[in-house]
Amino acid sequence: MICGAMVSRLLATLALAALSAAAAAQPAFPSKPVRMTVGFAPGGGTDIIARLVSQKLTERWGQAVIVDNRPGASGNIGADLVARSMPDGYSLLMAFSSHASNPALSKLAFDIERDFTSITLVGSAPMVIVAHPALPAKTLGELIEYARQRPGAVKFGSSGIGTPVHLAGELMMELTGIQMVHVPYKGIAPAMSALLAGDIQLTYAAVLSGLQHFKSGRLKPLAVASRTRYPALPDVPTAAQAGLAGYEVDFWYALLGPGGMSPALAERIQRDVAAILTTPEMKESLAAQGCIAAGGRPEELTALIRSEYARWSRVVQARGVRAE
Repeated sequence: MICGAMVSRLLATLALAALSAAAAAQPAFPSKPVRMTVGFAPGGGTDIIARLVSQKLTERWGQAVIVDNRPGASGNIGADLVARSMPDGYSLLMAFSSHASNPALSKLAFDIERDFTSITLVGSAPMVIVAHPALPAKTLGELIEYARQRPGAVKFGSSGIGTPVHLAGELMMELTGIQMVHVPYKGIAPAMSALLAGDIQLTYAAVLSGLQHFKSGRLKPLAVASRTRYPALPDVPTAAQAGLAGYEVDFWYALLGPGGMSPALAERIQRDVAAILTTPEMKESLAAQGCIAAGGRPEELTALIRSEYARWSRVVQARGVRAE
């Protein structure tokens, strides 16, 4: 007779064999083209970063990684498309930092944590506090003092209500108690044009957006809103070094999948992206866009999104920001 213990071991062995056979029958990932959705128009920062990554993944995987632009609603249209996709790795989202602040501004059709799987932080672009030369303040400390003595005298431009650039200005006002006038534009390019023309006195921009103007003297960088100085601007202090502790705002780009993706698959994609980001060629390509390569693990990205959402929710509520 076969005892119960032997039967149990036999059943377990058969179950394991069945699972192994099923796994072996699954085609290796990827076995078909992969779609990488970008919630912004072609030519913008998020689109450029996505195309750099997709090109190298195509080479690495031997399958086309196709960038699919779905612009609108500050990235929410593209995000919603990915949130409703199968979590099989064939639908990915290249998200911008607004992904974490959007739900603080309005109710969305998706949950940024439940409906997405973190894969990796691709890179971050340090933000610079940029002023027009006519502004009497030559340092961040002088700007804060100038604005404190003249409430409403300083106008800062943004890429639109509720965008990361707008929220960067609101965070500065919350931390310092100063009052500036927010002037929203339809994108950072017109905001920079308005700053160059002297229509506004201040904005918050990625390093690359203002680098040529810093060199020509048409604009002046007051501080870098990162933890460390930016190599291309070695003489520009961080906000903390300039006296504004706690002011750290980076523009970041991250790769996400739909919610429910298996940890093994997410980690597989993360390892491949990390391998790409460590190459000198990719680092140089990203640096040309003002972006510093990252490549961290999925749990690190999840922690970043949670902390960013918590921070911007607090700022939005404290400052009474309302989405358009």
